Amino acid sequence: MANTPYPESYYAASANAVPPRPALQDDVETDVCVIGAGYTGLSSALFLLENGFRVTVLEAAKVGFGASGRNGGQIVNSYSRDIDVIERSVGPKQAQLLGQMAFEGGRIIRERVAKYNIQCDLKNGGVFAAITAKQMGHLESQKRLWERFGHTQLELMDQRRIREVVDCDQYVGGMLDMSGGHIHPLNLALGEAAAVESLGGTIFEQSPAVRIERGANPVVHTPQGKVRAKFIIVAGNAYLGNLVPELAAKSMPCGTQVITTEPLGDAVAKSLLPQDYCVEDCNYLLDYYRLSGDKRLIFGGGVVYGARDPANIEAIIRPKMLKAFPQLKDVKIDYAWTGNFLLTLSRLPQVGRLGDNIYYSQGCSGHGVTYTHLAGKVLAEALRGQAERFDAFADLPHYPFPGGQLLRTPFAALGAWYYGLRDKFGY
Repeated sequence: MANTPYPESYYAASANAVPPRPALQDDVETDVCVIGAGYTGLSSALFLLENGFRVTVLEAAKVGFGASGRNGGQIVNSYSRDIDVIERSVGPKQAQLLGQMAFEGGRIIRERVAKYNIQCDLKNGGVFAAITAKQMGHLESQKRLWERFGHTQLELMDQRRIREVVDCDQYVGGMLDMSGGHIHPLNLALGEAAAVESLGGTIFEQSPAVRIERGANPVVHTPQGKVRAKFIIVAGNAYLGNLVPELAAKSMPCGTQVITTEPLGDAVAKSLLPQDYCVEDCNYLLDYYRLSGDKRLIFGGGVVYGARDPANIEAIIRPKMLKAFPQLKDVKIDYAWTGNFLLTLSRLPQVGRLGDNIYYSQGCSGHGVTYTHLAGKVLAEALRGQAERFDAFADLPHYPFPGGQLLRTPFAALGAWYYGLRDKFGY
């Protein structure tokens, strides 16, 4: 049987030690079968186990193999489309409920880290950096919007103030969110998986779901076994493939690239980011960066539509890093990798139910670290019969990409090119 290891990355190289997990080689029965051991699946499993469900998790590769173990590691609030956009689309009542949930994911992460003693280099503080006056105006509006929904840990920063937290002369100002922050994403996933097992949940690795037999008691088939359950949660996101065709039709895997420097040492690291906050700029095709626990700079950006792996990741991302920090021109890059996220046309997550007993959440559109933790709680609530918050997401309108799967990649790339020009010329 194929054994899929983690891709080479800084996170895989610095992951906490965990015991090997077996592949499913038998027939098992459970209350809930979760497909995917990333954040959505692990968060769902934890909330369900805490509420007395029996849970079995199937992972095609290893815990956190996908976006959960490869992302930029930034705790960023709200959704890929903010609450005002949602309000214009669905009206104030539904937007009010979604707005109240927009800041919950980060709290869930911190609760998990504290409750289960997860070692993942958790640091507080995230910066949105404005490159233009127009972007600064957007941040001022965003602060007012978020404060409408009770989120008050925000500080607007002028040009002088932002230079105190990031040694980069590109920015005219920014906004600091002290409820944001950053983590070692793979170690967070591994810690959550250990928590699942501590509560009696079972995780099978190297056990891809190859077929779902739908019905009153659905069955998930793997190459060497099967799981019969009362409910299924589909949490594969960009790595689900065509297991559920109706989900694949309204989403598109996209790749983002990340590089990690050699260790910089305390003095250089502190000169770049004195308070150890993470940073993302306000461009449509944004750059994001932070320090690791051992004082490396982790820098990401760029989007590859259709999730192809670029031939030379360092050639794409290093120039972006040097534009922000030219003082790092002689620094060696130790790791470079890509990972996929799932994009929807609306850039809002897709949540729903197929039949009576197959639930899903997907399509975080690059904003998944916090949302996926919220999604796990919302899915668990729905399985317990408390569906109001689930329905608020499920009722969001979603549409297929123009031209279907054949043309979705060129259309999306054309849109990104347009917005990239707007970023470049400051519109």
